[in-house]
Amino acid sequence: MGGRIIGNITGVILAGGQGSRMGGADKGWIEFEGVPLVERLLPQLAAQVDTVIISANRNIERYAALGVPVVNDLRPDYAGPLAGIEAALNACTTDWLLTCPVDTLGLPADYAVRMSANAPCTAQRAGRIEPVFMLVPRTSLKALQDFLDAGERKVGLWAQQQALSQVAFDDVPNAFCNLNDWQALQQSQQ
Repeated sequence: MGGRIIGNITGVILAGGQGSRMGGADKGWIEFEGVPLVERLLPQLAAQVDTVIISANRNIERYAALGVPVVNDLRPDYAGPLAGIEAALNACTTDWLLTCPVDTLGLPADYAVRMSANAPCTAQRAGRIEPVFMLVPRTSLKALQDFLDAGERKVGLWAQQQALSQVAFDDVPNAFCNLNDWQALQQSQQ
């Protein structure tokens, strides 16, 4: 579908969730091995893209202190990852947006390179689509707004409607490993 994109990519760290499976904690500031998740992920993603945005709905000043732009949802009530992607697309100044949830521990070092070779796309691992890991053109903002305006919230459904290709990361151990809840955090630190 697409060709290789060299540069011209903004990465977004999606940190705007309610943290409901973490007792309402802001996941970006949960520590893993003594370092907040956002501080672990930011340099990994920044090394792969032209610029980084953080999508957050609380602790805005704390995120901004990391030295990158922070956007918050344009919709009320924590409307999900797509609302964060919408806000990032709205603020994006490059042609492409590469997404990554803040609770990602297993970000492949070649994530942007592999995704850009197949853009627009979503990641896939072990036969499972990882739709919150996607590379989409800035021009997809209108389609996303229409989808959200229709009351839809499912990332996978929107990705499917956009006919995004899939990029397999089966060769990367622990690719896209994330910390969805306290149990996952405890298990990963053992």
